[in-house]
Amino acid sequence: MPEPGASRGVLYPRALPTFHRVPVTGDAAVFVRWFWIPEWDVAPGHTERQHLIGFPACNLVVEDASTGIWGPTTRSSYRDLSGSGWAVGALLRPAAVPTLAGDVGRLRDTSRSLRLPDLHSAVRAAMTADAPRAERHHDATSAFAEWLLDHLGTPSEEALLANRMVAAAETDARLLTVTALAAELRVSQRSAQRLAAKYVGLPPAALIRRRRLQEAAEQLRLDPGTDLTSLAHRFGYADHAHLTNDFRSSLGITPSDYRRARPDA
Repeated sequence: MPEPGASRGVLYPRALPTFHRVPVTGDAAVFVRWFWIPEWDVAPGHTERQHLIGFPACNLVVEDASTGIWGPTTRSSYRDLSGSGWAVGALLRPAAVPTLAGDVGRLRDTSRSLRLPDLHSAVRAAMTADAPRAERHHDATSAFAEWLLDHLGTPSEEALLANRMVAAAETDARLLTVTALAAELRVSQRSAQRLAAKYVGLPPAALIRRRRLQEAAEQLRLDPGTDLTSLAHRFGYADHAHLTNDFRSSLGITPSDYRRARPDA
């Protein structure tokens, strides 16, 4: 299945620092959807805020002084950047999650520091090397992928099914209910619920809801003049009110507020 757009989970893409998304190929692709690398240099006394409605997934992130795992989110989030810095993050597929996160439900809307000295030192060495940006990014993500393959082993059939469940929920616009998602996977709704709890940390209905919300927000960015009732129907909402309620509960703003905020600016 095709991957969503690189910035679909970002509410204000043009406010991002220098940002690169690196596709994953080879054996590591079963564990990582893509690597993302922001680099920033913010003027003294200023901050830059990143607003996100992230993918329903965990991220393993290496920064200059730390390594941590960030759990799936149930609402929008933000991070304030100051000074200069970098990060190399791996947007994890479900197959990687139990080994790295343990009980992923406990990571919902939070993060945890991890002591992974081999991973940290290899990625940091690549990112701080005196080399062109493209070379640094290649070496950092290659080291990251190699570490994951060394530590995660061979995924089980159940883990691969969890990968397929998330891919279907996030890319197939026909799937508007858990019943439809379970039927697509040829499993019971109870099995879909169990897979999501173990490998994602969110219920399967939340996976579908997040896709619809990301797509609606993306459409408002691309075409601020979009009629909201038509937008609601396009992405499977019963009406304008249901779209507005979803925006408000997840983002803290309404679609009209988001449109007025000039997300394209």
